[in-house]
Formats: sequence, structure tokens, C-alpha cells
Amino acid sequence: MKQILLIGAGRSASSLIKYLKAHSEQDGYRLIIGDKESNNLQGKYPNCQIIPFDIAETTKASELIQESSLVISMLPAGLHFEVAKICADLGTSLLTASYVTDEIRNLNTQFKKHGKLCLMEMGLDPGIDHMSAMKVLDKIKSEGHRLTSFETFTGGLLAENNRVDNPWGYKFTWNPRNVVLAGTGSVKFIQEGRYKYIPYHRLFKRTEVIHIPGYGYFEGYANRDSLKYLDLYNLRGIRTLYRGTLRRPGFCKAWDIFVQLGATDDSYQMEHVDEMTHRQFLNSFLSYNPSDSVELKLAHYMNLSRDSEEMYKIKHLGLFEEELVGLKEGTPAQILEHILKKSWTLSPEDRDMIVMWHKFKYQNQANETKEIQSSMIILGDEEDTAMAKSVGLPLGIVGRLILKEGLSMTGVHIPTSEEIYTPLLEQLNKMGFEFTETEVQ
Repeated sequence: MKQILLIGAGRSASSLIKYLKAHSEQDGYRLIIGDKESNNLQGKYPNCQIIPFDIAETTKASELIQESSLVISMLPAGLHFEVAKICADLGTSLLTASYVTDEIRNLNTQFKKHGKLCLMEMGLDPGIDHMSAMKVLDKIKSEGHRLTSFETFTGGLLAENNRVDNPWGYKFTWNPRNVVLAGTGSVKFIQEGRYKYIPYHRLFKRTEVIHIPGYGYFEGYANRDSLKYLDLYNLRGIRTLYRGTLRRPGFCKAWDIFVQLGATDDSYQMEHVDEMTHRQFLNSFLSYNPSDSVELKLAHYMNLSRDSEEMYKIKHLGLFEEELVGLKEGTPAQILEHILKKSWTLSPEDRDMIVMWHKFKYQNQANETKEIQSSMIILGDEEDTAMAKSVGLPLGIVGRLILKEGLSMTGVHIPTSEEIYTPLLEQLNKMGFEFTETEVQ
């Protein structure tokens, strides 16, 4: 019997596990879940075989991988190379939702030698974004049109009816550390034939407004490096290429306060963190004045009124409270993340949503400018978050396809080819992942 080894069973793996288990008998494979916290998972997945797994225990990990027909890694991104290296050596196909790295790309020859596939970026973003974009991009090119512009945005947010008591309209639906460090480093894109760069301290001031019919307005800020998609999507010569992240209106202006203060800096350790309160953390970035309150100093520093929406958002997070942070040590970014988790961790009652939006502009053969907008909304429910569905189900669908030998490709890939995106999008569409395409006049 064929065997799928799923490594890592955090919250984002829930939809994937249920999907794979539901099809295991029909497809004739065994599902094994490996996780460090295996003892805590049996109650959550009572009908699954769950075993202890630590990728650092190389010999045991290799034995389990060798016994498997397919490995799906839901481990933190930094651990995927260790898994990939073993899979490449032993000749076992591998799936992940994380970005492919140069280290893993260098294993391409080994995977090909064994006739096996390492498919990465197979979740939401990256993943569904690749597939849904390439479907339209390939169609435009196949009809002989000239693509001039491609913009794409994705966001994981709170659903509309969960925003009543949350002025940010946001909670963590994915890795909190990535949210806190979003935009650090270089931001690059192309706009009307010009290469553009946004320094980190200006990023959250440079936003775009996106309107999605039926769901209202969102604001987007640029992702780090859009230029790498020139080759990944075969877009050399395009005049505009921009990838971004979506948030609710007003989020970026308030988040920019943390950026300007230096509260998202991850380059140094702060002192006496074990004694620090939320209020002291905020005050540590402000000038000394024995007579002014933290609220007054922050408002003055950021040129805000004390009753502004931004100040209210900061207050909502409890940053003016004399509550202990609760860490022994940490960088500013780590401390901010820890504080935010207290307010931004999803509760069982919370419902999240995924928003994805693409805009394509092209010149048709009559030299007329045309525009297509494509959007998808996914809502979480009582059983699974929208994020878990959007990350896990593409992995599950392609995993079954691989076991049925429905893909001919080998080596290291991401899902930009028609061989992958056509069957995947067809299945996702049946599961509610529908894209609404509109031709804009």
C-alpha cells in the first residue's frame, strides 16, 4: 500500500489532514502524520495514525521517508531543506507550501535522477496565486495579445462580521513573525516601464486602494520583490509588474507607527525585557519627558491627534497598559509579536477570510487596451479557517494526483505549468475556490 507521510500538523494542516484521510481508503494509500507534539494530536484526529517525528533525528526521519511514496512537509520554512535533502537522496516525491530556495533548487538533478517531483509553493500565496494568474496570462498570450500590466494582491483577514470589536479588522491567520517583519529589506517592482524601489520606512505610506464588488474596499502594500516574477511567469518586457498584500482600510497607516518607532526592528536585543510592560515597551522608543504622558509623546512624535483612529488602534492592542510583556528577552520585533498575539490570536469563534485579486492589462490585435480583473473570496467556518483550507487543499489535491501518477514532470518545480494548474483549479473550483473574472471597459 502506498503511504503519505505528512510532517507537521499545526493549525494550517487541519483541512489537509481531513481531506487526505477522507480519500485514503478510496485511493488506496495510508496516511501517517509525524509531529513533535504527537501526544497532543490524537484527540484532534482520532482516526489517524500519528507518530513522533523530529527532522533533527536524521536516521529515524530517513527510515520513515524511505517507507513513504510521498512526503508533505508543513514544517517551518527553514526546515524544508533537511526534508528535501533526504527525499532527493532516497527518491521520494515532496510537496510543500513554502517558497523554493536556491538550496532546494540545487537538488533538481537528484530528484530528476530518481524520476521524482519536488513541488513547492503549493499553498495559497504562493500557490493558488501562481495557478490562477498563469491560467489568465497563458490565455492572453495564446490568443496573440500583448500583455502590458499585471498586478496581484492577496490578504488573510477577519471576515466582515468579526470586525465589530477589532478596529484593525485583522488577526493572525499565518506566521505572526512574517507579519511583523513584512516589508523589511528591499521592495522592488515595475511601474509603466520604470523600475521602482520603496525603502522600508516609506512602505506603509505607499498603498493602493482595491475595490472588490460585493466585498468593498481594501488597501494594499507592495511585497518585497516583484521582479523575480519576470522570469517565473515569463513576463520579460512587461511595463507594470506589482505584487502586494491586502489589509482593511486604515491598517497600513496605523501599522506605520510601529515602523517609524523602530518597534519592528529585529537586529538587536532589548534590555530588562523580563521586567518590561507594554507601556514601557512603547515608551522606550519615545523621547524622555518627565511631564508628558506616553500617549501625548506618541501623538506628538507621529503628528497625530490624541483621539485619532490610529491612536485608538494602538490603545486597542493594550500598548498603553502596564501589563508585563511576558518574555525573558527579545528583539523589538519579537516583543511586538508577543504583545500582538494577545489580541490577534484567532479564537474558536473567529471567522477569517482570504481575498485574492488580479488585474491584467493587454493590447489586443487591433491595438486596443483591454483589462481583466479576477478575484476570489474564501471564508472560514466552524471546522477550518479560510487560511487552512487555502493552504492545505491544493497540497492534498496535487498529492493525490502524484500518487495516481497523474503528473509527468520530475525535478524541482512551482505550480506555473498548465499540467499542474488546469486539474488543480478545476478541483478547487468544485470546492468553492471560484474566481470571478470581469472585463473592465
